[in-house]
Amino acid sequence: MPNSDEKIEGLVVHSIDEDNTALLDPDNVFWALTPKNAEGEPFIANKILSLYQDKKEALNEEMRQFRFTTELSAVYIDPTDRCNSNCPYCYVPAKTRKYGAQMTTEELRQVLNKVLDYFAGRERKPVIIFHASEPLLAKEAVFSAIREFKDRFSFGLQTNGLLLEKEDVEFLKEFRVGVGISLDAPLRKLNDKTRPSVKGGNFDAVLRAIEWFDGYPGLNVISTMTKFNIRSLDKLVRLLHRKKVPCVLFNPVRLTQKASLKVKPDEAVMTNNFLKAVDTAIELSKNTGRGIVVANFSNVILGIVAPEARRMMCDISPCGGGRCFLTITASGEMIPCGEFIGIKNSSGGNIFKTGIKEAMESAPFQKIRSRFVEKIPECDTCLYRNICGAPCPAELGSMGNSFNKAVFCEFYKSTIKHAFKVIAEGNEKYCFREEGWDNLVYNYQL
Repeated sequence: MPNSDEKIEGLVVHSIDEDNTALLDPDNVFWALTPKNAEGEPFIANKILSLYQDKKEALNEEMRQFRFTTELSAVYIDPTDRCNSNCPYCYVPAKTRKYGAQMTTEELRQVLNKVLDYFAGRERKPVIIFHASEPLLAKEAVFSAIREFKDRFSFGLQTNGLLLEKEDVEFLKEFRVGVGISLDAPLRKLNDKTRPSVKGGNFDAVLRAIEWFDGYPGLNVISTMTKFNIRSLDKLVRLLHRKKVPCVLFNPVRLTQKASLKVKPDEAVMTNNFLKAVDTAIELSKNTGRGIVVANFSNVILGIVAPEARRMMCDISPCGGGRCFLTITASGEMIPCGEFIGIKNSSGGNIFKTGIKEAMESAPFQKIRSRFVEKIPECDTCLYRNICGAPCPAELGSMGNSFNKAVFCEFYKSTIKHAFKVIAEGNEKYCFREEGWDNLVYNYQL
């Protein structure tokens, strides 16, 4: 094989690990893997290059469409700015969490009707995710909205679990609401360092709620990776698997607010432990007959095997903020995503005074959509630029320049390399729920 990162007729020859080499077009993510001990030259010339030339133009256009024409499909609604917890890495400013606005039932109803107006005539249901600080502080308004609009939206809810009662869980399951519940560690003492509340933390409340959900397929656990929990991720995967949780999402802490710097993990330590957790999830899914998915790693796998099938739009460029989704705050401000709550001049207008169409055309939204990897030094030549996307513009902007590479650049590179390794080993299907993997159809295959 030629040396790593040389080119063969437009494909970059890239070493993945000691056993495997990838041939990759970073512009459209056409790829092929070959073992390093194979007699590769005739195979490359006769098979891969022929297939690449046949598919190149169509893949270029698919990637262009995906990056620059994908329409709005989801709206995050923050029914309240307030929170009953005080997580040190929260992207919502502390003053807002304590004294912020909260929607009434009627105000939330007005917002949802305005969202319906924007999506009028489309076949697919738009997605509404109740998010923010802690949406269940506005439980009556949120549950009333789910009942009234159940046939017109697909609903999701992100919660710290502190206010969940058993009857709430039954309600959410009945209306098939996707639920993200926050848990940072498998031990109470460790978890409650970063998920504190007046009563100590959310560990007991979340474990109790997980028991009530009892394997509900719409449940996801969301964990923020910090210097405190980073060495326990694999143990958290094992705990959640025992509790029949089908999916966990490990988010690197965002540094949008300066307070987050105090809990930032060492990047190399985070990388090693995240990949250990990924391998643990694959092992459990492969050997026990019941799967658990690490969602952000699954999205990286999709970024390679089916780029246009990705649903987490932080790792594509331009990112999904103000393009595929937006956030409506409790006071009605429309911002590209929740990470912009504490950032000045991010609003595209107030939904109580104007509409989503105007927000999508506004200068702040256009500014976010104008940030893409070809404009970012280092990213512009990176082989993984259309798998990673250099997140996050809000985080980087708050640190001085949104056109910098990602804070955890090496973490993302290592994760993508590991994804190629998982594919080479034939274990990629264990990174998805069965129905998700079975729905993929081959575009090209040797």
